[in-house]
Amino acid sequence: MNLFTPLPVGAMELPNRLVMAPMSRVRAGRDGVPTDIMVEHYRQRASMGLIISDGIYPSFTGQGNPLMPGLVTEEHVAGWKRVTDAVHEAGGRIVAQLMHSGRVAHENINGGRQPVAPSAIALEGMAHTYDGKQPYPVPHALTEAELPGIVADFVSAARNAMKAGFDGVELHGANGYLLQEFLSPVSNTRTDSYGGSPENRARLVIEAFRAVAEAVGAEHTGIRISPEHNIQGVLETDRADVTATYTALVTGIADLLPAYLSILHADPADELVQGLRRRFGGPVLLNTGFGTVTTRDDAIMLLEEDLADAVVVGRPAIANPDLVRRWQEDLPLNELDQTTVYTDGAAGYTDYPELAPVS
Repeated sequence: MNLFTPLPVGAMELPNRLVMAPMSRVRAGRDGVPTDIMVEHYRQRASMGLIISDGIYPSFTGQGNPLMPGLVTEEHVAGWKRVTDAVHEAGGRIVAQLMHSGRVAHENINGGRQPVAPSAIALEGMAHTYDGKQPYPVPHALTEAELPGIVADFVSAARNAMKAGFDGVELHGANGYLLQEFLSPVSNTRTDSYGGSPENRARLVIEAFRAVAEAVGAEHTGIRISPEHNIQGVLETDRADVTATYTALVTGIADLLPAYLSILHADPADELVQGLRRRFGGPVLLNTGFGTVTTRDDAIMLLEEDLADAVVVGRPAIANPDLVRRWQEDLPLNELDQTTVYTDGAAGYTDYPELAPVS
């Protein structure tokens, strides 16, 4: 069964092809430092072929959620070192997802800083802040002169991730956050060399990826994309434009031989997905998105039909620390308690039971 066979991914050798999805679980301290329960949560799931961390802010301006962890200060690095040490001692591998929230942010969360974006277009809806729900503010439209600073923030966070003992980093280019905001013609209405054409809109993502790869090694660097996901106001509804944009992005990094490309898309067999996979040429991790929960049969099918090299799962990994064993032996699963996914305690985070060892 391919799901439980090894896979080389950059500098890592995964013992199986089950990857824990990056999920914002808002369990850090208000200072962005990982907590004791985060150490335990990740340690419990070390049997996954690879763990992708919570989204981690690479700069204070990039903090989008209350209790979101960071990789900016030495305290952040020391906190994450406790996590990576625990995962490694349990035999696992863990990558840091670097997530700049862009306009999906609020001054109440990030220390009074105005959120930034490719264009001064506010996200509709309400932000969850420390003082309740508040409207998203109009973001500052980044100038061309400010963009190297954004790239430098990703590079600094990547270096901090490696200092903290992570096995690699993943740039979050998905789900409506800053990098994907540059990719979409709806959230990016710029008229300079970072807006307009698909190639221009992909430019910042390529520059950030290449700079991070140069800093920490392409074999330690992956990226997550979600073409046509259409959430948080980042709409990609013109198939020709989407294809051109993401083809430009993948073409702009493939020569580096990155660790992996992670794609979130509802239809893994779609030519857009498979075309990007062929163009990338390296390991592709696939996540079918939020609409349905990935089942054991789904995961097995994706590999048997050669639609991906590994399968990224979220909710089953939350509720089942020993998901690899349960799926390998086709054993029953714990049910997810959705009410605890975004709370700030141990309930629904470190208290899901594991199966008893086989005597």
